[in-house]
Amino acid sequence: QVQLMESGGGLVEPGGSLRLSCTASGVSLRDYAVGWFRQAPGKEREVVACISNSDGRTFYEDFVVGRFTIAKDNTKGTAYLQMNSLKPGDTAVYYCAADKSPNLQERASLYDYWGRGTQVTVSS
Repeated sequence: QVQLMESGGGLVEPGGSLRLSCTASGVSLRDYAVGWFRQAPGKEREVVACISNSDGRTFYEDFVVGRFTIAKDNTKGTAYLQMNSLKPGDTAVYYCAADKSPNLQERASLYDYWGRGTQVTVSS
């Protein structure tokens, strides 16, 4: 059973930065497509960014374009979400998800494995 773990969340002031990390137990994320999703209180889970397994193509939801960067370090088997210029509207629990498909997976329903999430709070 693949288990994912997110880390790097916390409290940051508007305009600040955080880097989230996602690791997997027993497997390397080198072999998986990875997505980052978030869920704010009272709202549905939404895609933030994702990266394909086959060629490293990326997708970003419009509200993070130019501010967030998704990446995988295949030597470490770890995925990252670098978040810059954070806004209060970015406050949410952030989840990483992984899937064996080589494709770019934008829909949450396509992912087989999920972490438990890490809280990101943007507030002054």
